[in-house]
Amino acid sequence: MRTPKHSNIWLSLLIILTMMVLAACGSKTQVAAAPQQGQTQAAAADAKEKVVVNIGIQGSTGIFSYARDKGIFEAAFAKAGAEVKWHEFASGPPHFEAIASGRLDFGGTGGTPVVSAQTGGVDFKAIAVTSDGKRNNAIVLPKNSPITDIKELKGKKIAVAKGSSAYNFLYMVLDRAGLTDKDVQIIHLQPDEARPALDTGAIDAWSTWEPYVTTALVQTGAKTLVTGDDLNIFAPGFLIARTGFTVDHPELTVLFLKTYEEVRQYYVSHLDEVTDEFVKTKKLEREIISRVLKNSAPILSPITPEFAKAHQEQADFLYSVGAIKKKLDTSQVLESKYVEQALKEISEKK
Repeated sequence: MRTPKHSNIWLSLLIILTMMVLAACGSKTQVAAAPQQGQTQAAAADAKEKVVVNIGIQGSTGIFSYARDKGIFEAAFAKAGAEVKWHEFASGPPHFEAIASGRLDFGGTGGTPVVSAQTGGVDFKAIAVTSDGKRNNAIVLPKNSPITDIKELKGKKIAVAKGSSAYNFLYMVLDRAGLTDKDVQIIHLQPDEARPALDTGAIDAWSTWEPYVTTALVQTGAKTLVTGDDLNIFAPGFLIARTGFTVDHPELTVLFLKTYEEVRQYYVSHLDEVTDEFVKTKKLEREIISRVLKNSAPILSPITPEFAKAHQEQADFLYSVGAIKKKLDTSQVLESKYVEQALKEISEKK
């Protein structure tokens, strides 16, 4: 028979052993749980920090097309913990529809889509100039067209993508000829619709831009009636950005512009190599590629007073002929600080 003293000793030992086992189990549980919690937090942080950068592209040639084929923007943004997604558009105006719905962050368009987007209240910024626009637009005629002068466009069917750079160009050409949109039949067609219409003679003329101009000339023997260079029409093109993205990610906006400029510098200094690449990947004739690249030499520039003045004049002209319904102060959507920073960082790196 155990005495009370012995019973107390055994009870104390049992309590101590129980506490030790629980402590050990607790320690194992904490050690096992700690990595899981850490992994969850890391995954949550990655998910939160992962930024998707949506870039618009149009046409089968150009800097964006070359860069996408080479994965250049993907590599640059991956280093910053971001992912790039490309979105294809037939012309400039659809870029802004995507920006307005938050589906697009960056792209490149002519000046007329920029004017139209500002008229429509889209929240965006034009963040750099990529072209003076003089050699990019033209009025194209079917091979056997009898038209030899812009005044002869009166009464003719002319296709154009509404709101595109060629849209403004068409109105300016008509104005130079003493005509208005009421003197012709303007048919709103995207390039993939207008080209068959030109080939079949369903239209008399097509106001369009590169590479569609050169492609029509080489492939069907079409001819140009007049180009922007012929009339000295100065119409800058722009890189555009969704305002919300630039505000939330200014460093990525600068990175976008730095990457564009680095690609551009290589692109313009290795035209033979770039031509070979496009011939191989786009299955287009070398003559087409060479002429398109020659007519579309890209630049990257802040929006200088000269460019800003030309863009304002373009908006004023479109308003004067009734193509837009509101008079604009275009300076409200022009923003050079990001490209200035990008060019500064590139210069300092050299």
